[in-house]
Amino acid sequence: MLTPAHTSGSARAASVGNKTVLITGAAGFIGRHCVPAALDAGYEVHAIAPQGRQRNPQARVYWHEADLLDPAVVSELMNSVRPSHLLHLAWITKPGVYWTSGANFEWLSASILLFRVFFEQGGARVLGVGSCAEYAWESEDLSEGSSQLKPATIYGRCKLEASIALETAAVSAGRSAAWARLFFPYGPGEPVDRLIPSVIRGILKGERVECTHGRQIRDFIFVKDVANALMAILSSGASGAFNVGTGRGLALREVVSTICSRLGGEDLIEFGARAAIPGDAARVVADTTRLRREIGWQPTYDIGSGIDGSITAWREAETAGNV
Repeated sequence: MLTPAHTSGSARAASVGNKTVLITGAAGFIGRHCVPAALDAGYEVHAIAPQGRQRNPQARVYWHEADLLDPAVVSELMNSVRPSHLLHLAWITKPGVYWTSGANFEWLSASILLFRVFFEQGGARVLGVGSCAEYAWESEDLSEGSSQLKPATIYGRCKLEASIALETAAVSAGRSAAWARLFFPYGPGEPVDRLIPSVIRGILKGERVECTHGRQIRDFIFVKDVANALMAILSSGASGAFNVGTGRGLALREVVSTICSRLGGEDLIEFGARAAIPGDAARVVADTTRLRREIGWQPTYDIGSGIDGSITAWREAETAGNV
C-alpha cells in the first residue's frame, strides 16, 4: 500500500512549467543528490523510499513509501502522483551482492511495469539509469554508438534489458525516453566498503588499509556531477543512451594518493595486500562526446575537489555519529 511518508509544506507548490518528477531510489547514494538537483531544475519533486529508509528532509519534496516490486503499489502510485517525468534509479545495489543476485530479475520486471504504467497514465518522459557494466569492458574508451554491449554479469545484463524495454515502451506510447550509463560515482553517501570511503575511514582511524595492486584505471565521477548530469539529460528532449562519466581515467593508485595528499597516512596503505578480482579489466573509461555535444554538459569537479567533498562529508558524519 502506498503511503505518503512525509510531505514538506502545507500545500503543493506550483512547479515551473508544470513539471512533476517522480524519483525512484531517492534515498539512495545517487538519489539523495538528485532530489535537490531536481528542485534546482524547477521540478515539483515526488521521491520514493522504501519503508524505514532514512530520507533527507527537503523543502517542497513529497516523500512516498512504496514497494516498487508490488504491481498494485506501482499502479496506485502513478495514479496518485501522475508525474510528467520519471527518473528511475531504484535497483538492488548491495555491495558484493548486486552483481550476481537473482533480485536483478525482479527489478527488471518491476522496471518494465513501471515504464508501461507511467506512459499509460500520461507521463511524458523517462530517464532510466543503467551502468557501464552493460558494455564489454575494453581498453578503448567506451562509446554509446560503437562499443560492444556484452555484459559480463547478471546485473549488467538486466540493466541492458531494462534499457531495451524502456526504448520499446516509449516508442509504443509515442513518448520520450533516454538511458544513462553511469561509470564510477563516488562522494557523500557512498557505501563505506568501496575504495574511496574505505581509504578515508582507514586513514582517519589510523587503521591499515589493504588494497589491490591499484593499477586498474577507472572513470571516477563525483556524485553531485552525476545528479546534475542526470537532470540535464532528463530535461532535454534527447533519446537513446548517454555515458555519464568524466571521460578521464585515473589509476586507483592515483586516487589513493590524492586522499593521502590531504590526510597523510601513506604508511597505512598496503598495495597488493588484496588480490584483484579475476579477469578485472585494466581500463574502464567513458567516451563522453555525446553527453557534451548533445546535452552540453561537462563535470565541474575534478578528483581533488571531489575527494575534498568526500572527506568533509565523512568527517561530518563521524561527528554526527552516523558512521
